[in-house]
Amino acid sequence: MSTIKYSVLDLAPVLEGGSPSESLANSRDLAKHAEKLGYTRYWLAEHHNMPGIASSATSIVISDIARATNTIRVGSGGIMLPNHSSLVIAEQFGTLESLYPGRIDLGLGRAPGTDQLTAAALRRTRRTDAEDFPQQVEELRTYFDPSRSEQPLPVRAVPGEGLNIPIWLLGSSGYSAQLAGQLGLPFSFASHFSPDNTLPAIDLYHRSFKPSDVLKEPYVMVGVNIIAGESNEEGQYLASSLYQSFLGMMRNKRGKMLPPVENMDEVWTPIEKQLLQQQLGSSIIGGPEKVKEKLEIFLGETGANEIIVNAQIYDHDKRKASYQHVANVMKEINA
Repeated sequence: MSTIKYSVLDLAPVLEGGSPSESLANSRDLAKHAEKLGYTRYWLAEHHNMPGIASSATSIVISDIARATNTIRVGSGGIMLPNHSSLVIAEQFGTLESLYPGRIDLGLGRAPGTDQLTAAALRRTRRTDAEDFPQQVEELRTYFDPSRSEQPLPVRAVPGEGLNIPIWLLGSSGYSAQLAGQLGLPFSFASHFSPDNTLPAIDLYHRSFKPSDVLKEPYVMVGVNIIAGESNEEGQYLASSLYQSFLGMMRNKRGKMLPPVENMDEVWTPIEKQLLQQQLGSSIIGGPEKVKEKLEIFLGETGANEIIVNAQIYDHDKRKASYQHVANVMKEINA
C-alpha cells in the first residue's frame, strides 16, 4: 500500500464576534502548525459575498501563507476560473511561483463560488461562462507553456511564462472529473459537500484518464470534513458549528461561523437535519479511534491518493488539535 498524503483545505472562517483580520491570522498560525505535522499542502478556497469566509482575494492569502511557512505547498482549492481572465490568473500564479519557487499549486474550479448576482458583479456580465471552462483551462496552460500554441502568442504572461505550476481540476460532479482525466491532470473531488457523487466521479476520472506529460497514472485527492475531538462527544459538539454554517446556507442566511451548541435538535428541524446529514454524509466526526475507523473505510472506498481535510471548528486551538489528531491517525494508517 502506497503512502497516502494528507493536506489542509482552509476556508479562512470568520468567527461570530471576530474579524477577517483575526481569521487570516488564524490561517497563518494553522499553516505553520500543519507544516510541522507533516501535511503536504495548504489550500485556500475562493468564495465571495460570504461574511463567514475571508479568502475571497485567494492569491493574496496564498502569498501570505507561503511567506509564513517554509516547505509546505500552498495553493488554491480552488480558483473559480470563470470569474477571471486566464491571463490574470497566469500572472498571479506566475508571481506566486516566482516568489515561492516549487511550492505553489493551482487548483481550478468552474463554479462561481458565490451567488449569481455576485458572479455578475465579479465578471461584469450575467453570463456564467461555465461552458467555456475547457477553453479557459487550455488558454491558461498555454500562457504558462506557449509551445502548446501553433502560433506565437500576441500576449504573454510575465511572470508566468515558462514556469512549471501544477494545475489541478476540482469538482463536485462528473464534469471536471472527465475533463481532468482526458487532459491527464490530477483531480480533486469535493466529497465534503457532495458525498453522493464521490465514487461515480472518481470512477469516471479513472475511466477517462489518458497519460500525459504531467501524469502517467491517475491521481485523486478527495476533500473530506474531519472534526476530531478528544472524545466522540467532543467531536460531535465541535461539529455543530459546521452544521450551523450549512444550515445558514440552506436558509439563505449566510453569516459568520457560530460557536458550537450542545443540542442541534434545538436549532434545526427534522427535515433540515435529514437534508444536512445527507449533504454532509461523508463527514468524519468523533474521537481519534472513531476517526481512524471511519477514515480507513473512506480511504478504502475511494482509493484516494491523498485527502484534503476541511475542519470548520469555531475554537482555533480545538481546530489545531483536530488537525493534530488527523495527522496522528494518518501516520498510523500509513504505517
